[in-house]
Amino acid sequence: MIGVFDSGFGGLAVLREFLQALPDYDYLYLGDNARIPYGTRSDQVVLKFTRQAVDYLFRQGCILIILACHTASSKALRTIQQYYLPVHYPNNRVLGVVIPTVEEALSRTVSGRIGIIGTEGTVASNSFPIELHKLNPGVQVFQQACPLLVPIIEAGEQDGEVADLMLNKYLGPFEAHRIDTLILGCTHYSILKTKIKNLLGQKIQIICSGEVTAVKLADYLRRHPEINQRLSRTGQRHYLTTDLTPRFQDLASLFMGEAIQAEVIQL
Repeated sequence: MIGVFDSGFGGLAVLREFLQALPDYDYLYLGDNARIPYGTRSDQVVLKFTRQAVDYLFRQGCILIILACHTASSKALRTIQQYYLPVHYPNNRVLGVVIPTVEEALSRTVSGRIGIIGTEGTVASNSFPIELHKLNPGVQVFQQACPLLVPIIEAGEQDGEVADLMLNKYLGPFEAHRIDTLILGCTHYSILKTKIKNLLGQKIQIICSGEVTAVKLADYLRRHPEINQRLSRTGQRHYLTTDLTPRFQDLASLFMGEAIQAEVIQL
């Protein structure tokens, strides 16, 4: 199977894009809702939690895992790829969402002025600016941590006044920066895409990792037949969570656009 891991519900927005682009494959989604948010955790804790999730998904039969969580992609992916996989799962692969998102942002910007909103952990890691400057040293990058957006979305208040107030606060500085492209550096933020577009203006390019990563995943599978040939294609989808909260069904349905049934597991 293809595994999709996120610290909570946001990765379902990424999975939804996968299902549209690559509907025949089998997918196993895991949301670590018992320990969300990851954005305020230390690097060591994020790595520990992510490694536990990756190990669990591999033991369930996944051979390719996408870290849909930007914080996990920023703080844990490189270590897992370089040190964990070669020892424990040399024939399996773990990919993230940061590099595909960066490549897309660079392809769309005209002015070379790119904004990023993300969790405190993602912004503190500087993963987006680092990758952007690797590919284009001349690009100007402006970051804004948005610590309250994930709790607001997780509480189901994305359409309320609190969300509007926080978006105005977080997006305000970008007007002075004169960006033409904004990276949504957290999977949860796709739920707020329309609001963000309305606040910043319709000319601003909004980069959502789910849409971008789905295209990149299809390309990756074409370029890596040794992985693609091992993946099952029966159209199955399974959903796992570390905590089945009362709001799980509502939020999961919001991200997926349909009702889903999830199994509670322990990492």
